[in-house]
Amino acid sequence: MILAHKFPLATTDIDAIPKGREPHEIDSYIKDVAAELGIQSDWLNPYFSTFTHTLPSDYGSRLIEVFKGKKLTVLALSLDEMLIMKCFAQRQKDVGHARALIRKGANIKQVEAHIESLKAKRIPGAAQALDFLDELRDE
Repeated sequence: MILAHKFPLATTDIDAIPKGREPHEIDSYIKDVAAELGIQSDWLNPYFSTFTHTLPSDYGSRLIEVFKGKKLTVLALSLDEMLIMKCFAQRQKDVGHARALIRKGANIKQVEAHIESLKAKRIPGAAQALDFLDELRDE
């Protein structure tokens, strides 16, 4: 949200999924970076990967490049995909983030249609995600 969509948030970690690797496979590198920068060793948060199964199959075509270096490229989710993830996570802090995504231009109708398709497929949490989105819309 910060890098791709310029949201003024404070955070102590980065929600990320290393492409082609599991987080435990790069754990030593994560700890080396933490030591070098003097930050917490849990600065890379793979928690949100729990919800990636809820994303549209073509979400990769909408990823936004936020950094490209010699050995690292960083991509971020679009507004719509971020909103889908927030609807499934449903943490208290996600309410404000979801509102901000909507104000920034996330397409509620597309997000709703996608979550409804997941509900029809009986994806766990889809009904609650729709309720979360409905509550945001009703505000």
